[in-house]
Amino acid sequence: MFKKILFATSATRASDHAARVAFNIARAYHARLDIFHVLGVPSRGYSQVVVDIKTRERVDVDDDYMAWVQDEINTYYADYLKNGLDYDIHVAVGLPAREILRRARETEPDLILLGGSTEEEHDGVYKKTVAGTTLQKVARAARCPVLVVTRPAASFWGGISSITFGTDFSKASDKAFEFAMKMAQALGCELNIFHALAIGHPSGERLLSQDEIEQKIREKMRMIRARYESRLKALKQYSMEVWEGIPYLEIVKYAREKHSDLIIMAHHSRKLETEDRAFGSNVEQVIVRAGCPVISINR
Repeated sequence: MFKKILFATSATRASDHAARVAFNIARAYHARLDIFHVLGVPSRGYSQVVVDIKTRERVDVDDDYMAWVQDEINTYYADYLKNGLDYDIHVAVGLPAREILRRARETEPDLILLGGSTEEEHDGVYKKTVAGTTLQKVARAARCPVLVVTRPAASFWGGISSITFGTDFSKASDKAFEFAMKMAQALGCELNIFHALAIGHPSGERLLSQDEIEQKIREKMRMIRARYESRLKALKQYSMEVWEGIPYLEIVKYAREKHSDLIIMAHHSRKLETEDRAFGSNVEQVIVRAGCPVISINR
């Protein structure tokens, strides 16, 4: 299913959980793994002086320094690179999101894999910046699915038996559903279709009454059945549910209850109606909270 994987790494502990997934997928699918590291951002313009992401030091980047960094990455992942894994290590200088997307355009991977923040561990996984900068920009602009692993619980890929697909009934979600179906069929696993009904917001939006909530839940269930059920019959196991609450929390809770090994959602890449725009931010919140890997699809 995956033949070429682009793994963007800081080559630090922050990327260790994503690294385990990247190497597991590459071995499972006999895929070529492109290990990509953005060294740092030039101090100004096209200057060769760069602040190294790992060491935080200002360095004068030349071919020798780039080769040294490649050797360091090779050493860091030495245990994973044994036994004939097909891989390449590439180092670039620039803004991380821009360089990752540039590399993706050049290599046309089937999957981009990202890890967590490069900040120190005591800053916490739940920092808004984890999903607010590089990850957000890559997920919005990538031409292929983006798999994000930010937590230790999500650091294993294999034996997938349950997938949760979160939908908002948009065209982007339809594309994400096609990918979810393809994965469920290829892996022979259960696919759980889920919609989270937002019932109000602290910003002042009116809270729905219980009668309104139950009516909207029935409406959304009818929409799920009309949109997906006929196609789900191609699977041996599937389920469809609607819960009310804060969408990103309900998706994480639902995936946990279903013991899902993977969450698949759409990440919208352009301006949308209010509900869809809120769902885009929900994807980012799910990414930093989920106990399993999350795949974001925008086209």
